[in-house]
Amino acid sequence: MHASHLLLEEPIRMASILEPSRASFFPAMTKIVGTLGPRSRSVEVISGCLKAGMSVARFDCSWGDTDFHQETLENLKTAVKSTKKLCAVMLDTVGPELQVINKSEKSISLQADATVILTPDQDKEASSQVLPVNFNGLSKAVKKGDTIFVGQYLFTGSETTSVWLEVAEVDGADVVCVVKNSATLAGSLFTLHASQIHIDLPTLSEKDKEVISTWGVRNKIDFLSLSYTRHAEDVRQAREHLSKLGDLQQTQIFAKIENIEGLTHFDEILQEADGIILSRGNLGIDLPPEKVFLFQKAALYKCNMAGKPAVCTRVVDSMTDNLRPTRAEATDVANAVLDGSDAILLGAETFRGLYPVETISIVGKICAEAEKVFNQDIYFKKTVKFVGEPMSHLESIASSAVRAAIKVKASVIICFTSSGRAARLIAKYRPTMPVLSVVIPRLKTNQLKWSFSGAFEARQSLIVKGLFPILADPRHPAESTNATNESILKVALDHGKASGVIKSHDRVVVCQKVGDASVVKIIELED
Repeated sequence: MHASHLLLEEPIRMASILEPSRASFFPAMTKIVGTLGPRSRSVEVISGCLKAGMSVARFDCSWGDTDFHQETLENLKTAVKSTKKLCAVMLDTVGPELQVINKSEKSISLQADATVILTPDQDKEASSQVLPVNFNGLSKAVKKGDTIFVGQYLFTGSETTSVWLEVAEVDGADVVCVVKNSATLAGSLFTLHASQIHIDLPTLSEKDKEVISTWGVRNKIDFLSLSYTRHAEDVRQAREHLSKLGDLQQTQIFAKIENIEGLTHFDEILQEADGIILSRGNLGIDLPPEKVFLFQKAALYKCNMAGKPAVCTRVVDSMTDNLRPTRAEATDVANAVLDGSDAILLGAETFRGLYPVETISIVGKICAEAEKVFNQDIYFKKTVKFVGEPMSHLESIASSAVRAAIKVKASVIICFTSSGRAARLIAKYRPTMPVLSVVIPRLKTNQLKWSFSGAFEARQSLIVKGLFPILADPRHPAESTNATNESILKVALDHGKASGVIKSHDRVVVCQKVGDASVVKIIELED
C-alpha cells in the first residue's frame, strides 16, 4: 500500500495512470461527509452510501422538521448495523441564514433586467415581482449597488437555478432589486446571501438551540456544524450551550466559515473550534472567484498545523443531476486533498441529487488517487518545523511513530487511546498508511449508575484523515503493566487482516501506554 505512493517532484509514470483503481476496505484516507435528505434517507440508499465510503452523516436544520430527520436517523442506525460500518452524526445549524419563503412551492421565473422586490412581509405570496424573506432588517443592512444572491436551497450555483440581484433602491422595509440573469427558482425554500454585508442576527438562533436541546440530546450528536461562524465568541457561546446538555458536553464544534467576517477572524475561530468547515458556496459569493483558492490553501494549512480537522464543501455540484463530475470538479477534489483537507462534504449532491451513492464512490476514488501523489516527506518536515522544539511528550511520540512507520514501510499504525488525542496527533503528521485507532472505554460513574466512555471518541475520529476507529473490549485497560497487551493487539491485527490492510510478513507500528511511559514498537507478522 505504502510503496505505491509517489512524490509530486517525481515524474508520474504514464503507465500507472492507466492502471485500474483497486477496490479497498478503506476506499480512501480522506473522509466523506454526506448530507442525508429526500433522495438519501432509505435504509437501502444509506447502506449504499456507507459501503461507498461515507463516514459522517450530516443532518441540516435548515430543511425539514425533527420528525423527518429522526426517521432518517433511525434508517441510518439500521444501515450501520447491517453494513457493520461505523458512522458519526453531524447536526448543521440554520444560524443567521436568510431565506426566501415560497409557501406555494410553485416555480418562479425571473427575467434579466426585470425588477423584483424583497420584502419582510411573509404573508405575501412569492412571485416573479415579490420575494418574501425571513429577516426584517434587510433594508437597513444593504444599500444601492450591493449584490444579493438567491438560489435553491443547497444551491449548486447553476445560472439557470440561481439568480444575482443588484440593489436599485431601499423603499422602507422593502429592497427593490434589478435581476442580473434569467433563472427559474424551484422548491419551497431559497437561500439568500447578501455579499460582504453584516447580518445582525445571532449565530446560534433560538430554533437552533431548541433542536440541539431536543433532537441533538436524544441522538447524542457527535458534531455540531456551526453555520455562519463569524467570531470566536460564537464558538464559545455554542460550547456553553452544549455544556448544559449532559452527553453533548463531548460534542465537537466545527466552525463553518461562510463569509468575510469569518475569514477575518479565522485564527481566533480556529483556536476555539474543534474543526473547520470551509463553506465554499457562500465564500464564493463573498469573495472574488480568483481569491477562493487562496483562502482554501491558507485555511487548510493553518488547520493542518493546528492538528484540527478541515472539511471542504461544494466540490461536485454537477453530480446533483449528472452521473459524472466535470473535469474541473474532479481536479478540484484532488486539489482539496493535496491542499490538506481531512474530509469532503457533499451537500445537494447527496441531499437531493439523483446519484448519491455514485457521487460518494467517485469522490472516494478521486481522493484515493490524489493521496498517492501527496508529498508526505515535505509535509512531515513542515509540520515538525512548525511545532518547533522542545516538542511535547505526546507530539514527540506521535511524530516518531509516523517516522518509524514510513522508514520500515509499515502497512498500518495501531494506536491505543482513550481520549482519541494520541491517535489524532499521529494523524496530524499524515502517515501514508491507515491509523487503526483502538479506542479503549473508560468506566465512569455518577454514584447512581456506571457508564462507559469511548463511543463518542471513536465516532469523532471518523472525520479525521487516515484514522479508522475500533471500539475495544472495556475489560482491556488502556494502560498495561507489561509491554504486550496481547489480546487487544490481536483483535486490532485481526481487524486489519480482515480489512485487507495487513498481510503476512507485514510490519506494523504499535503506539501504546505502558505504565507512565508511552511506547512505539515495530512488530513483524508471521504467516
